[in-house]
Amino acid sequence: MTELNETHDPALISWVESANAAGSDFPLQNLPFGVFRRRGSGEAFRGGVAIGDQTLDLAAAQAAGAFGGEAAKAAAACSEPTLNAFMARGPAAWSALRLALSRALRAESSVAGALKSCLVAQSEAEFAVPAKIGDYTDFYTSIYHATNIGKLFRPDNPLMPNYQWIPIGYHGRSSSIGISGTDFHRPLGQTRAPDAAEPGFGPCQRLDYELEVGIFIGTGNAPGERIPMDSAEAHVFGLCLLNDWSARDIQAWEYQPLGPFLSKSFATTVSPWIVTLEALAPYRTAWTRPADHPQPLPYLESATNRDRGAFDVELEVLLETETIRREKQPPARLSLGNFLHAYWTVAQMVAHHTVNGCNLNAGDFFGSGTMSGPDAGSEGALIEITRGGKQPVTLDNGETRTFLEDGDAIIMRGWCGKAGATRIGFGEVRSRVLRALS
Repeated sequence: MTELNETHDPALISWVESANAAGSDFPLQNLPFGVFRRRGSGEAFRGGVAIGDQTLDLAAAQAAGAFGGEAAKAAAACSEPTLNAFMARGPAAWSALRLALSRALRAESSVAGALKSCLVAQSEAEFAVPAKIGDYTDFYTSIYHATNIGKLFRPDNPLMPNYQWIPIGYHGRSSSIGISGTDFHRPLGQTRAPDAAEPGFGPCQRLDYELEVGIFIGTGNAPGERIPMDSAEAHVFGLCLLNDWSARDIQAWEYQPLGPFLSKSFATTVSPWIVTLEALAPYRTAWTRPADHPQPLPYLESATNRDRGAFDVELEVLLETETIRREKQPPARLSLGNFLHAYWTVAQMVAHHTVNGCNLNAGDFFGSGTMSGPDAGSEGALIEITRGGKQPVTLDNGETRTFLEDGDAIIMRGWCGKAGATRIGFGEVRSRVLRALS
């Protein structure tokens, strides 16, 4: 696990003035990676780093002579349209480039003059999914979400017997993962009403979001090779925000016996920036399992994981309806939770995924599963907030929702902050629901 180093120093300030603003998601202590190009330019996508409200073009910075040694090699790998080659270089390369970027972007940097022309305002850029995702696995790591959902269908026995023993997951569809700002049409599919003898076909009527944390794999493992707990995070490049859109009525009809299919594969949205595990080092904390719960089997157990395997990341969901947008009102908050409530850690997900010899590759992607907390107001999906659609939520402007309507946009935000450390953020992931195509 990454230790604190000079890049985390709260006293550091940048010559990019917007990075020093209070509340900025992207101060000098963050430096998340993504891929971008100037909006409408037709340029090739290439790697960039967020600093304040700007994007540092890594290929341009490399050409300007900002980096040397391993950092230069790492920056060169970021000139491609995806970050896969950079991710595959491993933790030493990631850390070397992060350190070089930190020094180059500090207020006293000797290369500030050369790098000013390498900045592109984020408002003038467009972004793409940061990596070519070969495989996508969606986990189910919030026991509060699992319990809330289970109560809707099995009030007396909400948790399945394997939940507290094994990180549950399913193989998702990577082709429909899109970047923040990608709007999508309401899906069509088969559904069956509880009192109907046969299914019908038409637009989904119970469209939902799921607040998740996305996990990008960096270095992979060979087929047959298991990744142990204490080296699991060396294979993880970083985290982002993830909205796993869900068609609940389609899901209810199709999910038995093999699980989600068309109810999940129509759209999944990720935020543009990947916050590295190194940047998150100040926000690590202890991971605990209640003493009266089953404790992990040995291959999922680690003293280091117990000591600081969890991440303190605030997670927020907001709704922008057509009315809110038209009247230029702020979006309505639906929930505020935290990644701390994950029942299984990032390291445990990696170790379990590979325990059977499954090989991971650079750019592979995990979803944490819906992140819900123990308290009212921390639920990560509408199906929980509305108790399966039985208790509509009322917004401040008087509108109500049980599930999402056409024109609704969901906005998710994430950030870390505590005394003695610099606040860092994930930016946001936003998408809008369009009417179904006939």
